[in-house]
Amino acid sequence: MKRLFLSLSICLALALSGCMSAAQHRAELRDDSGDRLTVGKVQREIRVGMTNAQVAEVLGSPNVVTTDEQRREVWVYDKVSTETVYSTSSGGVSALILGGAGFGDGIGGGLGGAGGNRSAGAASTTQRTLTIIVKFDAAGKVRDFAYRQSSF
Repeated sequence: MKRLFLSLSICLALALSGCMSAAQHRAELRDDSGDRLTVGKVQREIRVGMTNAQVAEVLGSPNVVTTDEQRREVWVYDKVSTETVYSTSSGGVSALILGGAGFGDGIGGGLGGAGGNRSAGAASTTQRTLTIIVKFDAAGKVRDFAYRQSSF
């Protein structure tokens, strides 16, 4: 009986160990490293007086290049990201218990079974926007910059 209980406990532990929440799946999938365009990157690296080549090296190519009323360049970086995470998990334990039949006990001997299933799911969607506006002077150097970020 102890051996049976131990076997069932191990099977249950193995079945449930694969369960993961949506937040845990998101953490596994999200890659926040690399060359992502962030407010922190703008705050750390963009300075008044930088050339347009230096800005392009730090932030990459802008989405929109336009001019103001005095024909000075204005660069706009507009980024939108949507992240959807769906997580599902299920677990189940089934056991078939076969008992030994003694001589003359009949064909069935000791035959029994037990089972149970469990499943759960979760979904999460997040959208983020980041707009960066870099204004250059007539010499092609940063004279001003601004940024707006939202997350919902």
